Parts: sequence; structure tokens; C-alpha cells
Amino acid sequence: MEALILFSILIATIAFSIPIGITLGLSTAIAMWLTSDIPMIMLAQKAVTGLDSFPLLAIPFFILAGALMCNGGISRRLVALAESLVGYITGGLAMVTVLACMFFAAISGSGPATVSAIGSFMIPSMKERKYDAGFAAAITAAAGTIGVIIPPSIPFVIYSVVAQCSIGDMFIAGIVPGVIIGIALMLVCYLTARKRHYVSMTERPKFSSVVSAFKDAVWALMVPIIILGGIYGGIFTPTEAAVVAVVYSVFVGKFVYKELDMKVLYDCLKTTGLINGATSFLIGLSMAFANYLAMAQIPAHIAEWLTNFAHRPVLLLMIINIFLLVIGCFIDNIAAVIILTPILLPVVKMIGIDPIHFGLIITVNLACGFVSPPYGINLFVASAISGESIETISKEIIPSFLAMIACLLLFTYYSPITMGLLRLLR
Repeated sequence: MEALILFSILIATIAFSIPIGITLGLSTAIAMWLTSDIPMIMLAQKAVTGLDSFPLLAIPFFILAGALMCNGGISRRLVALAESLVGYITGGLAMVTVLACMFFAAISGSGPATVSAIGSFMIPSMKERKYDAGFAAAITAAAGTIGVIIPPSIPFVIYSVVAQCSIGDMFIAGIVPGVIIGIALMLVCYLTARKRHYVSMTERPKFSSVVSAFKDAVWALMVPIIILGGIYGGIFTPTEAAVVAVVYSVFVGKFVYKELDMKVLYDCLKTTGLINGATSFLIGLSMAFANYLAMAQIPAHIAEWLTNFAHRPVLLLMIINIFLLVIGCFIDNIAAVIILTPILLPVVKMIGIDPIHFGLIITVNLACGFVSPPYGINLFVASAISGESIETISKEIIPSFLAMIACLLLFTYYSPITMGLLRLLR
């Protein structure tokens, strides 16, 4: 009864387009009032204590680091490096977009931020080279999903806090899958370019040009090395790594590239404050929602039902994947991670799935929601940059989406892709 009331209210409020944070708090409050004697003050207490977590401090700092790098000249130099590496190949300009998104993903930790930073350069460039505007926007939106897979990743931080597992291990586990998704999207670029006769961007660059582009971007490329090397080397925690990334970004933007002034810094701080305020509100009420789920033993009942319904691990994982893909079409990635992790993690543990492996599965599934209407936030960002309609971009993104689904199935059923590098480094 508790589950029926809770999820009925949740679905109804989402259907009325009520903001997800308010939806979570409202559904939890009504369900508590109707089905239990728990004091309502518990909702506020759990929302506050849920935010009282040192690892969550990494989120605003990673957001700020991404904003500083986007506005401090780093993203432009990453695009130049990607162009020197793959720009001459058939479909090279689209591949440049994917590769630049991969580079920026290792800095920003956010899908929409990656689309905005790289798309503002690459979508107009592809349109100038006679690429279909819808395809240019679609490949940028798809490549932006890598922002939450290649570390650092804000959803990885949140999942690790909820699942009580290592943030550093989650970061390491995301490296290989993120690269594989990038390669799959580059293959889509190549096949589409051959079919539509898109010309390559430039002639094959000289080795000296590649070296020059690399030297210009080396300060940007040092960011993931500093973050991951520091975390896994035991030099600092993931939260401290986020602070180091901010300090490094200010130094590079101000003193190396000399494109960061006080106005830009103020705008970055303002943007970070607004995003973090909304995110913290959402996380706090999501934590209260998750606590009510645990007290009502809803995850245990769902786990029992799922295991009785699907005895084979292969079938159970397929059902979970389909469920997550549908959820990702309607609910924000962060909210979905906090809501669904307490429900689904006990289920996958029962069939022997490592929590780190499942963290990658749930993140990739929900990342697909970034390019799936009606939520599809990456689609809206790409639409705003390109001027193309959501309908046009949605049609063009189908091959990229199918490539991402193929990668998802590979990660789901072949765990060495996720866990191999982590086991090697342990």
C-alpha cells in the first residue's frame, strides 16, 4: 500500500510537470501522512542530514571547474587538438566533435555542459562544411553524454554516496566504457559521412602541427591526470581533487591562456551557485525520499518480486535496463540515481553484480535519457545552439542512440570492460 500511494503520487506530479525536487518532497510527505505515524519533521531532518556529506562537496567544485575551463580558453584548445588528430578523416569534423567531447568530459563531469562548451564551436563549423544541421546537433548531443561517464562524473559522485562505495573506484571504472562509447560514435560519424558524402575538414596534418596543438592543449590535458592520479595515488580525496581542479583552472585560465578575467570569474561563480542550489535542493529531498523507501521496506519487496519474476540474471538485467531507459526519458539523471539506487542495488547484489559495475550500468542507461525525448536535456541544449527543432534532431540521433544501446548491452553482460582496469590497478 505504501509503495502504491507513493509512486502514484510521484507519477501524477511528474505528469503535471511539477519540478522534480518538489515532486519528491510532496509525494514523500503525503505518503508518510497517509500510511505511517512518522512525524513530518523527519522529512526536513532527512533532507538536511542527507546533504551533510563531505563527498557531496565535490559537486559544486566540479561544476565550477567545468565552467572555468569552458570560459578560460581550455575547450577551444581541446577542439584544436582533436582537429589535428582526426579532422582529415572522412566525417572528420564530426569525429572532432566526439573527440573534443571526450577530452572535455574528462574535465567537466556534466553532459549538458559538454554539449554547450563543444557545441558552440563545432555545430556552426559543421554547418559551414555542409553537414546537415540536424546531424551536427545530434552527434554533439550524443557525444555530450560521455560527460557523465568519463571521470570526473557528477552522477558517479552521487551514486557512490548513495551506494556507499568508493568514488575513486567509480571514476576508474568509467574510463574504458567512456572511450568505447566515443569510438562507437566516431564509427557512426564515419558511416554517415560516407553515405552523405560529407567532405573531410582538412588535409592530413603534418606531425609538427599535431605536436604544436598538443603543446597548446597540454595544460588542459593535465586536469584528468591530476584528478585521477591524485585520487588513486592517495594524495587527496575526490572532494579535495575537485578543489584542486578549481585552483588549477583559475591558474591556467588566468596566467597561462590569459582569457579569464574578473567578469568571467564572477559569471562562473554565479552559474555554479544557481546550478548547485537547484541540485542541492533536489539531492536533499531525494535523500528523504530514499529514507522513506527504506523505512517502508519498499526496496526489499521490489527485489523479492523481481527475483521471483525473473530467475535468470540475464533476463533480470535486461528488465532493469529497459526500466532504466524508460525512466531516463522522464526524470533527471541525478534524481533517478538517488531514487532508484536504493531500490535496484539490493536486487543486483542478490545475483552477484558488483556495486561498481552496477553504478556504470545505471549511469549509462540514464545518460541515454539525455538524448531521449521528452526529457532529453542534451537535445534541448543542442537545439538552442543549432536552431534546429527537437523533432529534427531526434530523427538524426537514432543511429547514435542505437550505438549507445549496443555499448550499454556490452557493458552490462561483459563486466571486464568495466571492472578490468580497476582490478588491474588494485
